[in-house]
Amino acid sequence: MKAIPLELIQRLPKTDLHVHLDGSLRLSTILELGQKQKVALPASDEEGLRAAMNLGQNCGSLVEYLKAFDVTLKVMQTADALTRIAYELAEDASKENVRYMEVRYAPMLHTRKGLKLTAVVEAVLEGLRAAQDKFGIESAVIICGIRNVSAESSLEMAELAVAYKGRGVVGFDLAGAEYDHPAKHHRAAFQLVRDNNINVTIHAGEAYGPESIAQAIHVCGAHRIGHGCRLRENGDLLHYLNDHRIALECCPSSNVQTGAIRDMKAHPIKLYKNLGLRVTVNTDNRLVTDTTVSKELWLCHREMDFSLEDLKAVILSGFKSAFLPFHVKQQYLRRVSEELAGFTDESLPSVPVPPSTSSVM
Repeated sequence: MKAIPLELIQRLPKTDLHVHLDGSLRLSTILELGQKQKVALPASDEEGLRAAMNLGQNCGSLVEYLKAFDVTLKVMQTADALTRIAYELAEDASKENVRYMEVRYAPMLHTRKGLKLTAVVEAVLEGLRAAQDKFGIESAVIICGIRNVSAESSLEMAELAVAYKGRGVVGFDLAGAEYDHPAKHHRAAFQLVRDNNINVTIHAGEAYGPESIAQAIHVCGAHRIGHGCRLRENGDLLHYLNDHRIALECCPSSNVQTGAIRDMKAHPIKLYKNLGLRVTVNTDNRLVTDTTVSKELWLCHREMDFSLEDLKAVILSGFKSAFLPFHVKQQYLRRVSEELAGFTDESLPSVPVPPSTSSVM
């Protein structure tokens, strides 16, 4: 197999369907906002902040990984900050040719200074729309409930998703610490969004087993699954997701970082793809995981032997799985398929893929 340069992957049209706003800030922006808002941070420079937040480092567990968000959320409590952060996220994604992105976050986490929930949503949408106008990247919002907070707060987030349906919000998610916080406790929130024909995605099978995935689908009605690393432990459930084309939002580097997967080579994404599952590749958190969509796809090639055709198929799965109206997806798929057809093995440099020197990112 010929080596695929990261630079070529950066040129491919892509999606990012699983990216958290509060995990995807620029380090420089955190420092600037911290100084402006007079917020105490664990370091006063980018290098120190990077070390304090364990950016890109293996944390051993999802709970440890989530501690970095204590830092980012400190500077995400004003409308101006939220608009700027959303705009910069879309700008950064556009630079690697991400065409469509679904940004998720929990508005309840941005009200410490009295910001109203509606103001939180509108501030983020303002930033994403401004970036679309300038850079051409289309973005939408997925509102999250938090597993380890309360069912009542998740229902409030669901009500917010209903209020902003058709106004930039395209889905509802359940995030947060998975272990010992089952999705079924938030059933009322999911019933509300499904009653209003809103798309559902749920973090499941990352820090808990396939039972969590089954509950997300059969109890809460998930249309996509966030991560799904442990789906391979239940073949019957795996085939159910395959048969019903329930997409997996895979985030390989993040899964290694949280300890959900031992190392990159052990990630089940290649198995899932070979079995026919609809897999997508995403960043999860551009800052905390220190990654991009292009880097994640490149690692699939470098560490798991994805060919160029494999990468193109995964990219198309991203557009197929987007929470977009069918006719809009069809337009994307036609355009993107034509673009991808212009990238062939013949256009790659005649350099074989070198043996991996490291299996842990």
